[in-house]
Amino acid sequence: MPAPRDPNLLLAAARAYYLEGKSQAEIAVSLETSRSNVSRMLTEAQRQGIVEIKIHDPSGRVRELELALRKKFGLKDVLVAASRGGSANRLAAQVGVLGAQLLTELLPQADTIAMSWGHSLQHVVYGIETIDTTNTEVVQLVGGMAAISNEISGHELVRELASRVGAAYRFMHAPATFSSKQARDTMAGEPSVVESLAAARAADLAFVGIGSPAHGSSAALLASMDLSPEEEKEFWAAVPTGDVAARYFNSSGQAIHGAVEDHVLAISLADLIAIPNVVGVATGRAKANALLGAMRGQIIDSLVCDESLARAVLTNSEADS
Repeated sequence: MPAPRDPNLLLAAARAYYLEGKSQAEIAVSLETSRSNVSRMLTEAQRQGIVEIKIHDPSGRVRELELALRKKFGLKDVLVAASRGGSANRLAAQVGVLGAQLLTELLPQADTIAMSWGHSLQHVVYGIETIDTTNTEVVQLVGGMAAISNEISGHELVRELASRVGAAYRFMHAPATFSSKQARDTMAGEPSVVESLAAARAADLAFVGIGSPAHGSSAALLASMDLSPEEEKEFWAAVPTGDVAARYFNSSGQAIHGAVEDHVLAISLADLIAIPNVVGVATGRAKANALLGAMRGQIIDSLVCDESLARAVLTNSEADS
C-alpha cells in the first residue's frame, strides 16, 4: 500500500477543484504535477474524508436506502422519503406524496384495490390528483373503525380514493372489532359482508398501514375489543410486534392466533399475503420492529416509508442477523 498523501496537499487540490472550479489541468500546473496525479489526489481526498459528496434527489427520495431495502427483503417497489425536518405530520405528508405516485403508477394494472385504514393511508389518498379510470373497484380489507374515535376509517378512504380515480367502491357494512367471537361470526355471515370479504380477497393490489400494538391507533384497536384479563395475557404472551389491517403478527411475521384474531372482522393474514402486491405505508422510527416483522413474514411486497424508519429497519435487521 502506498503511503497516504499529505492532507494539506490533498486539501489544496480539493479546494481548487470543488470550490474554485479550476480544471484538473490547471491544478496540475499550480501544484507542479501531472493531471493524472491530480485525479488520484481528488480520489484520495474522498477516501480520507477531506471531501464528502452528497447528492440531493429533487424527487425527495433516498435511492440508496431504496436499493438496500429492495435487495435485503426482496421487495418489488420501494420509495423512501428524505428527511427534511419539520413536524411528524409534514413527514407523513411527504411519504403520502410518494405513496400517491406509486398508487397512480400501479392503478392501470389493478381491477380491484383494497385499503386498510389510518392516517398514513389518508395522506396517500389525499396526495392523489383527480384522474379518470375505468373498470376498477376500491374495497375494504377490514370493517369500519366506529369503535375508535379520531381515526380515519376504511369507509372514508375507500370513498375518497374512488372519487379521485373515477372508480366504483364497495363498503364493508360492519365494524372492525367486536366484544366476542360469536358476535363477530354472526356479522361475518351476513351476505353483504361475505361479498365484501370475498372482494377483498380477490384484490390485485392492496395499500395498508403498519401498526405497533403498544402505541397509537393499534393500541386503541386492542382496547376497543374489551378483552378479558386472560385474553390479554394470552395475546401479550405471544409477543406481538405489529399489525396490518387489524391482523397482529410476531417478529417473524407469523400471525398471532387466539382471542384478538377472533374479535376482528377482516380478511386473514394469509388472505392478505395472497394478494399479488401489498404496499405497506409507514412513518417514524417507532414502527421499525413492526415493519421488520411485516417484511420478514412477506406480508408486504412493496414499501413506502421515511428515511429515519428505513435506516432503523436496516440497522435492526443487521443487529438480529
